[in-house]
Amino acid sequence: MKKIRVGVIGLGAIGERLIKGFTAHEKTAVMAVVDTNSSRAKEVAGKLGGISWYNNHLEMLEQQALDIVYVAVPPKFHHKIVLDVIEKGIHVLCEKPLANSVSEAREMMERAETAGIIHAMNFPLNYSPEVFTLEKLLKDKYIGDLRRVELTMHFPEWPRPWQRNEWVGEREQGGFVLEVGVHFIQLTNRLFGNITYLHSQLELPENREKCETGVIANLEICDGTPFTINGISKIAGEERIAYTIYGTEGTLSLVNWSQLEGGKLGEKIEPIQAETSGNMTLISSLVHAIEGMPAEIFNFKVGYDAQLVLEKVREN
Repeated sequence: MKKIRVGVIGLGAIGERLIKGFTAHEKTAVMAVVDTNSSRAKEVAGKLGGISWYNNHLEMLEQQALDIVYVAVPPKFHHKIVLDVIEKGIHVLCEKPLANSVSEAREMMERAETAGIIHAMNFPLNYSPEVFTLEKLLKDKYIGDLRRVELTMHFPEWPRPWQRNEWVGEREQGGFVLEVGVHFIQLTNRLFGNITYLHSQLELPENREKCETGVIANLEICDGTPFTINGISKIAGEERIAYTIYGTEGTLSLVNWSQLEGGKLGEKIEPIQAETSGNMTLISSLVHAIEGMPAEIFNFKVGYDAQLVLEKVREN
């Protein structure tokens, strides 16, 4: 069986996580990896059976015959690298956010569409059983009519202990609004339609290079329903991320990415068992798309739409 040939650019914690998925899938094979840290690239290549490694993505694109490239570098490098991949006519999977500015994101989207390649974003919530079940419950009117959507983000530390990359804590391309908030901005766009920005307030440290320590944002979804974002770091307690949807008849909440909870009016909020049958993974969806089969792909247009809202929140 001919496998889909994958190249990976960027070998941080997120990049390595998806490498495991490509390695595990029967129809994909990682053929080459790239990282500016040569020792890191060599180490990962060795773990993958001695595949090719590079410290320059252009060399990989010139020397390897690839079907798709996964770009998992910090956001400010997405634009240049993704355009280089597109120039070669290779399908591309990009980490979120799509770019480091709206103008960069727009150009990436337009160039990918013109090239006719498959272009996808790594928004993993879209493939989770919990979100599948959440969406089904919303369609079944579990909460009645929609009243409010809230995103709460509490971080005792930022960057988080497992994510000590310097850029994650910098204002230029890091911060929890960008790193975490963009997932739920995209999810809100998917579930409820386009978001309208109203107002936001960032709490910023004196050091102008460091990212936000707090955010309060007021937005609306397409029917005028309020969507609020409330985030804060450097606090007591445990990390908690809660995406909560309030309705006239009940409440649903996705807590810490994978805990679905809910209740009807007058009831306690209780765990809800997610439905797992029939859920596609990101990698399976990419395989289907490359093979010309129907697939649910969240493309650069999805990333661009999320970036429009993200940058308005961050700018204010």
